[in-house]
Amino acid sequence: MKPEILIIFGIFVAFAIVEAVNTGFFRKPGQRRKDVIVEVIGAGVLLALTQPLILLSSAALTGLLWPTAEGALAHWPILAQVGLLLIFDDMTQYGWHRLTHSVPWLYRLHRPHHDAHYMSVRIVYRNNIFYYALMPSLWFSGALIYMGLGSVYAVYLVVKLAVITGAHSDVRWDQKLYAIPALSPLMWVLERTISTPATHAAHHGRHLSDTATHYKGNFGNLLFFWDVLFGTAKITRGYPSAFGVENLAEASAAEQLLWPLVRSSPAAVMPDEVHPRDPTAQSGA
Repeated sequence: MKPEILIIFGIFVAFAIVEAVNTGFFRKPGQRRKDVIVEVIGAGVLLALTQPLILLSSAALTGLLWPTAEGALAHWPILAQVGLLLIFDDMTQYGWHRLTHSVPWLYRLHRPHHDAHYMSVRIVYRNNIFYYALMPSLWFSGALIYMGLGSVYAVYLVVKLAVITGAHSDVRWDQKLYAIPALSPLMWVLERTISTPATHAAHHGRHLSDTATHYKGNFGNLLFFWDVLFGTAKITRGYPSAFGVENLAEASAAEQLLWPLVRSSPAAVMPDEVHPRDPTAQSGA
């Protein structure tokens, strides 16, 4: 097994242990049986099949279309390579994430990620199994690896997954840092640079009427800076009172994982299209 994979697994386990000690890991508030099914299968398919297959397929396709590109960027300065990854992986993922919250049928693929009624490292990879197969950033990453960015990508991936895992955790490490006055300038910069528990929890908030909720923004993965740059950021340093999907009917584990192959709930809509901005509306899933 590659060293970066072991490190990423270690980071996940470390956060899981911290959650287990402080907030519980195997049992979360509002947890349903289908949550465990979606999380285990969604993550398992991604890590064992989808991601490696896409990276290999993308590299092979790049070699077929542009054989002389193999290793062409390997001599570039490391900072330039990181810059390419931030643009073609992280910024592109920001754009894809934002698009899935704007197009109803794409939201069907992403909804499982928001269907949990809790924050946790358990939901990092919780998505429909077709969600990642269509994600442009993974295909770009495969091409960049073919072009010589493999070593830098391995380190970049460790950093990115550490930030994303920490942002999804319900152990609010940033809250403790906010409480230290001397760190206020640092935290002002940090929360505008990378995703933190507070900014990402806002994206998972259930009720649009909640001032700490911003599920129509805060799309950043590694860099929250993209939200700042493109005007989708909301920073409150608070946390939503509830998590989940507002105003949509329940969806089974099978539908969450396999839509459009499995369809049981009503036609695809966005959360606030059912009762737009109505704080008295009844909430579904």
